[in-house]
Amino acid sequence: MSDQPAYQVLARKYRPETFADLVGQDAMVRTLKNAFKADRIAQAFIMTGIRGTGKTTTARIIAKGMNCIGPDGNGGPTTDPCGECEHCVAIMEGRHVDVMEMDAASRTGVGDIREIIDSVHYRAASARYKIYIIDEVHMLSKNAFNALLKTLEEPPAHVKFIFATTEIRQVPVTVLSRCQRFDLRRIEPEVMINLLRKTADAENAEITDDALALITRAAEGSARDAQSLLDQAISHGAGETTADQVRAMLGLADRGRVLDLFDMILRGEASEALTELSAQYADGADPLAILRDLAEVTHWVSVIKITPDAAEDPTVGPDERTRGLAMAEAMPMRVMSRMWQMLLKALEEVAMAPNAMMAAEMAVIRLTHVADLPTPEELVKKLQDATPPPSGGPSGGGMRPAPTGTTTAAEPAHSAPAPQGGPSASAQAAPALAEEALQHYARFEDVVELIRTHRDVKLLVEVETGLRLVSYRPGRIEVNPTESAASDLIGRFGSRLQSWTGNRWAITVVNEGGAPTIAEVRDAAENALRQEAQAHPLVQAVLATFPKAKITRIETEAEKQQEAQQDALPEVEDEWDPFDDD
Repeated sequence: MSDQPAYQVLARKYRPETFADLVGQDAMVRTLKNAFKADRIAQAFIMTGIRGTGKTTTARIIAKGMNCIGPDGNGGPTTDPCGECEHCVAIMEGRHVDVMEMDAASRTGVGDIREIIDSVHYRAASARYKIYIIDEVHMLSKNAFNALLKTLEEPPAHVKFIFATTEIRQVPVTVLSRCQRFDLRRIEPEVMINLLRKTADAENAEITDDALALITRAAEGSARDAQSLLDQAISHGAGETTADQVRAMLGLADRGRVLDLFDMILRGEASEALTELSAQYADGADPLAILRDLAEVTHWVSVIKITPDAAEDPTVGPDERTRGLAMAEAMPMRVMSRMWQMLLKALEEVAMAPNAMMAAEMAVIRLTHVADLPTPEELVKKLQDATPPPSGGPSGGGMRPAPTGTTTAAEPAHSAPAPQGGPSASAQAAPALAEEALQHYARFEDVVELIRTHRDVKLLVEVETGLRLVSYRPGRIEVNPTESAASDLIGRFGSRLQSWTGNRWAITVVNEGGAPTIAEVRDAAENALRQEAQAHPLVQAVLATFPKAKITRIETEAEKQQEAQQDALPEVEDEWDPFDDD
């Protein structure tokens, strides 16, 4: 039988044994050293931070430091435990009778806490302190926390509590106020790379600096995750482990090729972008990972544009850094922001799609087609340049001119209202609707029904309550807005009609005249209908029997039929607008 020791994963094999071994937590180590030196050791500690930053490890080091007696058996509490005395060895091996570890994720009830409360009154069997380490303490139930409070506030002198949690916000304030809190930071990239290099050298493993940079980026500040990935990478590589092997292991695309794809998308080269996406997929890259990389590049370039110093990232190679700086200088921030929003939407689609590659291809097609669209500022300028200025003087009091940038769909009013005259010169220049469309929009009610069919509820309410119709012909509408009408209503109304019908509509604004709004007519009809309902003998009998009863809604047979038809219509979403931040 072989005497060779069992294999240990690197995260356990190189777990820190002293504060000197603990990387990236200098502030906490300094505070603890000062507290031990001044003999001001707290009665309870709570360690918080993301996974793998050393919360439980720190708890065990504190427990060893509190109970260490030194190699000669005469030492006191220290932040440099000897690792040789009986207490250090027993705690390191997880078998010390006076250091009890409990996982709150599996023991959440008040009964588990009562076991601790009942045992704290007994002195430590052999050590200086009886120490309770509770991992994932936020998982304890409310009753369990309440049961612990009194003991936590006034524990016996020989008892210490050390808590660890990844969700500090879920720990009651009453518990936090009784503990000395330490926030363990994410490990900085430079520190992480040095840690991984040290571990790899100790294992006599050859791995390139680029491969370590990829592992560091993937670990996101977690030392345990980084060492686990390093363990996997060493096994994955034969001889020297390269960045390509780590990239294949993680399902990542080559960073340089991601930048190439990014360039193709921004240039609007759909065919080339799809070819590159397919090539990366054939080489083993996950479609979701490719889109995540594109989103990461978008964020990185945007940050570099604001803060050029951000390019000095140790996990990024010099070639990538140069390309990132060039992109940041060339790309407008609005383009980057639009790219980011579209990629977030694409990531959701790919995650839910039955075929991730198809969804990724559709996302890339959308991105390339939107890439060369003008920015809103450029679009407004083009529209202003293409639209002749309206004739007439400045608008009079109470007039509502069309908003800037919407003159293609709606014309401003004349300075003097002319309800009996013809439309403005710009309105006359508007092309008439196609003959086949006339039969569909012969009346203004047909236009309102068009809005209802497209289920634009906001516009429907605004048109029904904010516009008094003066005159109507298919393609030309003259209205008198109410005082409550939104200033941009005319522009949005004309733009929607043009989008839905494929024809330009001239909407002229005047400041007097016009029929009552649709809502006013409807309210009048509703009041008449309510009076008719109240006069019905059956309704009167109900009101007499139940004096507090009220008529809340009246539904006619025609409305029932209309609702049934509306429910049968398919859901029609608004046309997607890449410039719409909402």
